[in-house]
Amino acid sequence: MSAAPHPPVPGRVPAPPGGHALRIDPARLAPRAQPVAVPVVDETSAGGLVVTQRDGEYEAAVIARRNRAGRLEWCLPKGHLEGDETPEEAAVREIAEETGITGRVLRRLGVIDYWFSGDDRRVHKVVHHFLLGAVHGDLTVENDPDGEAEQVEWVRVADLSARLAYPNERRLAGTALVVLTDDA
Repeated sequence: MSAAPHPPVPGRVPAPPGGHALRIDPARLAPRAQPVAVPVVDETSAGGLVVTQRDGEYEAAVIARRNRAGRLEWCLPKGHLEGDETPEEAAVREIAEETGITGRVLRRLGVIDYWFSGDDRRVHKVVHHFLLGAVHGDLTVENDPDGEAEQVEWVRVADLSARLAYPNERRLAGTALVVLTDDA
């Protein structure tokens, strides 16, 4: 039979049941490093889906680019606003640069807002997405000034949820599909 528990002593950590009191000498603890403030950067980008209709089905031009781990991921074309560009103007320019397709904005699809960490900063990114109708051009990644887009393909809008890597972009593709089928 175990002995009766000892009453707690003020200022001391009680012993765990069946164990011994934890003995830590505060003088022997290593000093804690002070957290280093990491700068926060706000970034705004724009992009979206440029669509065309082929054989009665809507298709969108999507790109493949490498993520930070080096894996190829399919995503919607997008990029930073330049100068005094509006999000709509940046979306048209970025989509044309990354896909080769010039489009006309049909409507706003939504905004994706997320955070990520770089080597020396935390980034708060806001991306404005639009639905564009293809006006002219041929699929190519040759005009991407950053060289981030490695491949571009037309993909049926109904199949985008299986192709796109990011859940928020899949959600926007679903919104586009609803808009396109409701307008048909």
